[in-house]
Amino acid sequence: MERSQTVTQKFSSFSSSSSSSSRDDKPREIDRSRSLGPVKLEKSYGKKERDTETVTIEEEDEEERQEEEEVEVVVVVNKEEEASSAPEEPPEASFGSISEEVDGFLSFLLSIDDGRDQWPETPAMPESTIKKFLDFVEEELVKYESGKDGASRPANDELVLFNAIDRVAKLTSALSIFSSDTKYNKAMTRASSILRYAMCFLEDEFHSLLEDSKPKKDPGIARPKTKRRPSIGHLHEAIDRCVPPPSEPDLVEFPSTYPPEIIERLRGIAGAVVSAGYATECCQVFTIARRNAFDVALSNLGYEKLGVDDVQKMPWDSLEAKIATWIKVFRQTVEVAFPREHDLCEAVFAGHSAIAYSIFHNFARGVTILLLGFAEAVAMTKRSAEKLFKVLDMYETLRDMVPRIDALLRTESEPDDSSAAHDLTTEVALVRSRLGEAAVAIFCDLETSIKTDMGKNAVPGGAVHPLTRYVMNYLKYACEYKNTMEQVFRDHKNSDAAKGGSDDNHNPFAIQLMEVMELLHTNLESKSKLYRDPALCSIFLMNNGRYVMQKIKGSTEIHQLLGDTWSRKRSSEMRQYHKNYQRETWSRVLACFKDDGLQARGHVAKPVLKERLKSFNAMFEEIHKAQSSWVVSDEQLQSELRVSVSAVIVPAYRSFLGRFSQYLDPGKKSGKYIKFGPEELENYIDELFSGNPSSMVSRKRT
Repeated sequence: MERSQTVTQKFSSFSSSSSSSSRDDKPREIDRSRSLGPVKLEKSYGKKERDTETVTIEEEDEEERQEEEEVEVVVVVNKEEEASSAPEEPPEASFGSISEEVDGFLSFLLSIDDGRDQWPETPAMPESTIKKFLDFVEEELVKYESGKDGASRPANDELVLFNAIDRVAKLTSALSIFSSDTKYNKAMTRASSILRYAMCFLEDEFHSLLEDSKPKKDPGIARPKTKRRPSIGHLHEAIDRCVPPPSEPDLVEFPSTYPPEIIERLRGIAGAVVSAGYATECCQVFTIARRNAFDVALSNLGYEKLGVDDVQKMPWDSLEAKIATWIKVFRQTVEVAFPREHDLCEAVFAGHSAIAYSIFHNFARGVTILLLGFAEAVAMTKRSAEKLFKVLDMYETLRDMVPRIDALLRTESEPDDSSAAHDLTTEVALVRSRLGEAAVAIFCDLETSIKTDMGKNAVPGGAVHPLTRYVMNYLKYACEYKNTMEQVFRDHKNSDAAKGGSDDNHNPFAIQLMEVMELLHTNLESKSKLYRDPALCSIFLMNNGRYVMQKIKGSTEIHQLLGDTWSRKRSSEMRQYHKNYQRETWSRVLACFKDDGLQARGHVAKPVLKERLKSFNAMFEEIHKAQSSWVVSDEQLQSELRVSVSAVIVPAYRSFLGRFSQYLDPGKKSGKYIKFGPEELENYIDELFSGNPSSMVSRKRT
């Protein structure tokens, strides 16, 4: 028996009728709009209007009507009308729309987080949307990781991925609000797994970019210059000549600047990782990579990490070179590397200023402490005079760099002394203080060097003593650091024992300098007594005194420290040495030209005259022989001595001959007594103090 039956649809499944309205065997017309749903010809849930449709239902036996009826549907469709009336298939949802739905769900969860107690039931979760979103992120991560050339990826793709990872992190956190719910917990577990996978991958990518990307070089870097002082051995020599310092090799640049595209990628990765709550791991990777790069740069600059024992045992020549390298490295680190590193941290961790500051501070502190270790080891080495200038160079380097370090580390939020900048500059100040103490101790040891120089061998010819050259050159170079020396002496030398007699008695360094000069003067006077000839003793004191005065005249710093009073006193002493020389040498010669004893009863006593001339000739020849070997290296002093001798002896000799030469027998016999003419005598005087002994007898024969 056949019957008519109405077929209904619910979503994508069929619904069979629970009862029949008739047992007729006649075919029935059934509404087509209710039959297309079960057939799912177009997979649509809308109604369709059709012109013609015939449905024939054959009913089984009445005994089997309780069983499920099979319906055979025969549809006659007008294809043209169906094509025009069928709805379009809805497009597949894009990732952007899915992301918007996820964002909306996140906003909803965050909005109810504070009032969870008001929600007795767990809110519905868009499982399908979340699944599609997580599938997409996981797929993109796999594709991203498998890419061989990360630099070739479009920047926009990376940005989309980083934003997606950030959304995954927020989703993981938001889902935990209702983690007791099975569906929420399942979604949270998967999101958390994808997030961990993303973090591992991004950490590797971050590390690779930092390590493998070659930094750009900045050609516009100012190379610091440092004073170069002669070694202490050269101070004993005549180093009045100018010795140009050897040329310095070009410095290797610190690797602190990456190409802009690399910095942009680093910024994107850092932002994603930090937002996901993995800031600690990100900072560790960045810090280690940058510190490794800095260590390589130090090696390229020739800087070697040395322990205290290594520095203590190192010969001075080697240590001096290490100090010169340290000065260059420290200055370039503070002036070049730190600003670059600061800018790099700010660029990579843009939007996370606290993290950027923390990373840079830790980097700057670690590097500074490393370099300070070498300086402190130098300050602990055994004191010796030759170390003074390098110690002062290191002191000045630390002093000059403190304001730069402070400016880089001090922030507007930390203006007080409790800031990290203050802590690090305090570390620098402590090491600088130790160097200052060492410098004061080394300079004060100069007194000991002068006192213990008690050599018993006189310098030939009364020349400038090596001790004088050493001390004055040492003081000249030390006073080029005048401001620094005054600073370290004020900080580390007790000035309560200031002695009077100087306008600078409030200046501890000036007082120490005067003490050194007095010790030198006393030592030279003691050494002058090694000469048996009093005249040579005066020449020795004049030579050394003139050398001292010339050095002071050539050094504005020494002159300022010693003052005009001290200089006038020494000039007066020089004039006295000159008078002593003339008295000891030429007073006996001038006695030959006196009239006393030459005349008796109105007549000239020829025997006495002849004896006077013979005595003069002998004395002058002896003086010429001796004093022509004496040394007066200062040309002005040499000229002054010769002129002063000629001015006294030649006129007296000419006058004496004019008065008494007529009383000698003419002829060859007169030449026996008058060996020198006035002009010839003056020529011989001009040969004095030349350091070349010569015989007048041999000259006359030639």
